[in-house]
Amino acid sequence: MNAPHRWILLAAALALSASAGAATSAVTPGAATGAAPARVDFPVLSRPSTPSARAPEAAMLAIATVGNRLVAVGERGIALLSDDGGASWRQAKVPVSVSLTALQFVDGRTGWAVGHLGVVLRTDDGGESWRLQLDGITAAERAAADPAGAANARSGASLLKDGPDKPFLDLHFWNDRDGMVVGAYGLAFRTEDGGASWTSVMAALPNPDGLHLYGLRAGRGANADDLYIVGEQGLMLRSTDRGRSFTPLDSPYQGSWFGLTVFDDGALLAYGLKGNAYRSADRGDHWDKVEMPSETGISAITQSGGQALAVDQAGAVLESRDGGRRFALVRRTGLPLTGAAFANSASAGSASAGSASAGSASDGSRTVLSSLRGMAPLAPAP
Repeated sequence: MNAPHRWILLAAALALSASAGAATSAVTPGAATGAAPARVDFPVLSRPSTPSARAPEAAMLAIATVGNRLVAVGERGIALLSDDGGASWRQAKVPVSVSLTALQFVDGRTGWAVGHLGVVLRTDDGGESWRLQLDGITAAERAAADPAGAANARSGASLLKDGPDKPFLDLHFWNDRDGMVVGAYGLAFRTEDGGASWTSVMAALPNPDGLHLYGLRAGRGANADDLYIVGEQGLMLRSTDRGRSFTPLDSPYQGSWFGLTVFDDGALLAYGLKGNAYRSADRGDHWDKVEMPSETGISAITQSGGQALAVDQAGAVLESRDGGRRFALVRRTGLPLTGAAFANSASAGSASAGSASAGSASDGSRTVLSSLRGMAPLAPAP
């Protein structure tokens, strides 16, 4: 595997190793003889996240805007909610204690989060409470039962043998029924019933080496049926049929891609190691290098209209106001930043200097940052 791996894998390594150690070994005598391994239970999959007044200081790995609300997820199953633009946070009810790596909402109430041990969670109340829909044990069993998928280097049988501790790292839902999740070692699953059932789609991906899949995004407008996957060693895949089949794209560099942002006009912006970022205006057929004022891995890029904010692992906040063609340094926070979200104006009124809000978007909204040290206490720019 290409090194270094995506930093959020490392960020959650302690939580992952602790959770794995709390369970009995996933390798059983049956696995050595080819028989179906016995199901192994991991206590953290049934242990709710522990409420804590210090939860906003935990390592938070992703943040999203949901109407006038902000929702962030991170280590030990912590999910945080803010209805005042990030000035204050409260902890949601989560049924697991594993690190959560990404989240997405399709409307003001319905959303999903994914994380370590193959966890997929769903909420139907705007993030107030979550329920478990998939875990790594079930995912490995389903991958092993897929004859076509078993041709992958990291087949379902191998996942069962090695232990179901592989993380999901990103997700995309088109609506409240159809969605896909991807993760480490080429993991990829799809649902067509809102997460009630999941099917392995690893066989649909031209990823014979089982490379980590870090980013998953859909096209927009006339290209709404497009779906893009980016990963390590320059892996870029495109689907034009909502994830039924994929073809590889020519990558402009061979390092790891950490994610992909799609602008309202359909332009793509892929980002990865050492400040590498490339923009495409033709659905990934050609890429132009974007000069970033950063030499550190880009953690996340969020966009609204033509404005985009990028954050990196060293704490830099970068801004583009021309659809991702050029970025300028806004601030150096010194924090290991993981995400950024625009807080809608209606919810940002009470956010003040010294809170988790920083800067201003072109529509008057504020931006809120997440980091490995919690919700970043960044004051508005002078």
